[in-house]
Amino acid sequence: MPKGVYQLPEVKNEPVRSYAPGTPERIILKQKLVELNKGGLDLPMIIGGKEVRTGKLKDIRPPHNHRHLLGHYHQGDKKHVQIAIDEALKAKPAWEAMQWESRAAIFLKAAELIAGPYRAEFNAVTMIGQSKNAFQSEIDAVCELVDFYRFNVKNMYEIYSMQPCSSPGIWNRMVWRPLEGFIFALTPFNFTSIAGNLPGAPALMGNTVVWKPSKTAVFSAHLIMKVLQEAGLPGGVINLVYADGRDAADVIFNHRDFAGLHFTGSTAVFNSMWKTIAGNMDKYRSYPRIVGETGGKDYVFADETADAIQVATALTRGAFEYQGQKCSAASRAYIPTTLWEDVKKYICSNLAGIKTGVVEDFSNFVNAVIDEESFDKLAKVIDDAKSSPDAEIICGGSYDKSKGYFICPTVILAKNPDYITMREELFGPILSVYLYDPADLDKTLDILDTTTDYALTGAIFSADRANIEKMTTRLTHTAGNFYINDKPTGAVVDQQPFGGGRGSGTNDKAGSVFNLLRWVSPQCIKETFVPAKEYMYPNFLEE
Repeated sequence: MPKGVYQLPEVKNEPVRSYAPGTPERIILKQKLVELNKGGLDLPMIIGGKEVRTGKLKDIRPPHNHRHLLGHYHQGDKKHVQIAIDEALKAKPAWEAMQWESRAAIFLKAAELIAGPYRAEFNAVTMIGQSKNAFQSEIDAVCELVDFYRFNVKNMYEIYSMQPCSSPGIWNRMVWRPLEGFIFALTPFNFTSIAGNLPGAPALMGNTVVWKPSKTAVFSAHLIMKVLQEAGLPGGVINLVYADGRDAADVIFNHRDFAGLHFTGSTAVFNSMWKTIAGNMDKYRSYPRIVGETGGKDYVFADETADAIQVATALTRGAFEYQGQKCSAASRAYIPTTLWEDVKKYICSNLAGIKTGVVEDFSNFVNAVIDEESFDKLAKVIDDAKSSPDAEIICGGSYDKSKGYFICPTVILAKNPDYITMREELFGPILSVYLYDPADLDKTLDILDTTTDYALTGAIFSADRANIEKMTTRLTHTAGNFYINDKPTGAVVDQQPFGGGRGSGTNDKAGSVFNLLRWVSPQCIKETFVPAKEYMYPNFLEE
């Protein structure tokens, strides 16, 4: 498809609304929160475009108010996963034969629905179900998901426009075919936008999908499906199943037509699935595409020329927005001893002003962690730090799960650079800080590089350009998304394509052409207009 045949709608990043006091969006959102908090949810699976209820009900409760029952979702089993696969394969011929413009129109319409009439509902559902404050929900559940759907269409258009050159008398063209089989999308709780993009990106390119969301994000997953269906998505293209992960994997990874995995979650789960897939290679029709964004132990590194207020602000927002439950969250920091007292003063001052509580109170900066399992793990980490000779609690350190799973933002001073909280991903509002002598900058960079197997995001702070250049070069493999004088969170679609290397994933950059290329199998077609009739080379012919 040559460029210029069709003019796509202009694609820009969706503007973020403020939800400041007195604004219309704040008033509407508060009304929607009241409405949805009434409960009575009965969420079916969506398989083949139809609602599927099993009667095996699982509770849906807000993490910040676990005593409140919002309703239930219907748990599926292996049988439902198999039905979802069958429906995906059944829908595939018509879906991949559909004109790309029609596929694009579905996702562009979904984006408009999310940005417009469903905006308050997407925010409210994400706030209630995943315990995000209004601003964090706005940038995730609305703006980033809208950006994914719009920019994916733009990127698809550019991929289809990538065509080979042709010699005289020959026409070469590239057909960007979807993969042969079905895609399995396994999505996390922490970003509604990721939950919408992981099944959406392969589907846009002509694939059909079996989608299993996190059990703690079923509320928002169901809303995504509702909007996609309203936008015109045919039944069977994306099949939403609520099944145990092991049951789903057992059926999917043993199926001959399994063609690809689109995953965001833990490194351990990703490694386990990769091993299973590798062990089943003889069963598959083709080599499955494996795309995953996994864990992170993301860092902030400051030198002695850095501005202490800027570093403290980056750490406060980077570590504690959405309770540190971002793959990109700052969870370890390396601060020179000469800068630490000022940084500590500003961080502790920031944390003293942070309120923790329910999402319905818009003044709460921090809300609840996702569930009791996460809460118990984080509480133990804090207790261990309190009793360890290698750690000291600088700020925070309290927690309470009597009404909701609340962990107060906590800063741990690690006296050993290899202390457990400097190494292991915690996925919570806990920041670990290691102090270094400015004379040992190079040595400390080496420590940072070798402390963990992750390489997702990282940030450096410095006012010295030579140091910035040196640190950027030295840390090149420590982060797929690298920030200079900024926090290591907040990647924007089409501005900072997101993904990391090492133990943080396959680095296929969600929201970019690089990710969409993973969901196509290009075919090159050569057409000769006047075929040769003489086999002999010209120089072999007689005079």
